[in-house]
Parts: sequence; C-alpha cells; structure tokens
Amino acid sequence: MSDNLFYVLIFLCTLFFLQPYFLNSYADEPILISISSGLENIIFDGKWSNNIEWKHSSDNYLEYEDGTKIHLRTAHQGNFIYVHINVVTDMIINKGTDSAIVCFDTKNDKTVMPSSDDYCFSTALDRKNSFTYQGSSIHAINGHFKKIPNHKDFIAIGSASDKYDRYNKTPHASYEFKIPLELLGRSDNYGFYISVFDGNSQNHYSWPIDIKKQSLTSISSPSTWGDLVSPDKSLPEFNFSILLYFLIPLMLTFTIITKFNLFKTSILNN
Repeated sequence: MSDNLFYVLIFLCTLFFLQPYFLNSYADEPILISISSGLENIIFDGKWSNNIEWKHSSDNYLEYEDGTKIHLRTAHQGNFIYVHINVVTDMIINKGTDSAIVCFDTKNDKTVMPSSDDYCFSTALDRKNSFTYQGSSIHAINGHFKKIPNHKDFIAIGSASDKYDRYNKTPHASYEFKIPLELLGRSDNYGFYISVFDGNSQNHYSWPIDIKKQSLTSISSPSTWGDLVSPDKSLPEFNFSILLYFLIPLMLTFTIITKFNLFKTSILNN
C-alpha cells in the first residue's frame, strides 16, 4: 500500500467518525448563559423595572427578515435560570394575545418527538396565568406536550417594557421567566428554544431563527432546537460530546500512523 493511499484511508475514516457531528450541526451559534449575581432583586413585572435590572446577563440580539428585533437575555444564579425576551419592535400591544414560550431539552438528546425530559414554559402579555408543559406521547397538546402543574417557584409574566428599557423606551412587548433548576436539573448544555407570537401580525419568531413551520397549537420538534451552554463547567463553550467526536478519530489516526511508521521502520531495519 502506498503512503498516499494509506493517508487517504485515514482521512476517510476520520470523516466517518465526524459525520454525526456535521449532520446534527446547527446554523445558529449556541446561546451562552452567564452566571450572575443580584438577580434575586429582579422585579417580575415583565419588563425592565430599572436601568440595571437585567444588566448582569448575557445579551443575544436576534433580527428577522421582516425587521422584527428581539434582545434575548439569559443568566443563572443559585437554583434558577432567568430568561428575558424583549421584543423591542413590537409596539402594538395585544394584551392576552402576544405571548412567548421558552423550552428546554434537559438531556439535549435532540429527539424528534418530545419526551419527559423536555419542558416548555409559556406566558401571555398582561395575563395572570402562566403554564408549564412536559413532553408526552399521550394526553398531549401543543405538539405532544402536556400541561403539568407549575413548580411553586416558577414565574413567567409578560408586559409592556417602557421608560427604563435599555433598547426602546416606547412601550413594547416583553417577557420575564424565572425557571427552577429543581425541575430542569443542572447541566452545562441544554437543548433550547424560544418562540414569540405577535398577535397583530399573527407571526411567530423563534430561536433558532431558521425554524419556519410553526402554528398557534404546536411547539417545534426538539430535534430542531439549539443549545444553551453554561459557563459553569470547564468547557463552557463546547459540548464535551462534540469534543469526543474530534478527539477519538484524531487519537485513532495518530495511533495508526505511529504504528504504521514503526512497522515500516522495522521492515527497513531488517
């Protein structure tokens, strides 16, 4: 076997091992959630209540083809994940119709059908009630999610953010979530999805942004969700399972090449 053919085979083997990663890659970069302090002082009224309320959180700017803009803020502190969905361009307030939903795939296994480790949390603008849904194949609504009792410490509320807002002081749709880790479990990488419904335009706006097919009564399949990565772990910006996809084939390649070179050297010496 020639050296060139040997290295081509090694390259093809490496691609074979990396194939699952490339097939499951997403266009959207992961949302990097920050650890913070002071979040216990957030006033849950659905909006910026003062100039510094959500300052110590990660800010992800989302912009859509029709000009809609969202500032998605995430953070975690103690036993909670905090999410703020600030729809800065939605200045036509539709109380009870404008709404938002936040979903977590706690095992991040990207299943096509929702399972019991998948949770969604929803609220509507100026509505008193918010809801929790869990993946289920029976007695399910919202695309195979069933409504379950809210955790006692769960909070979600939507309102019109205004004079203290960092991005737009004209009243516009905004949503705040306080989600207990007791329900989600602790992880450095969750599957993650949000969807906002604009009651005026009747449009949905999601993250990942490339999720197109949505309706009022369905939640996108967890297989299409992105990643919410926590900086608490030693590899905050990189899923360990993805790292293994790279390390294993590279280690195998190095081992094979080393043994092959030793074998050639042994033959030459003899």
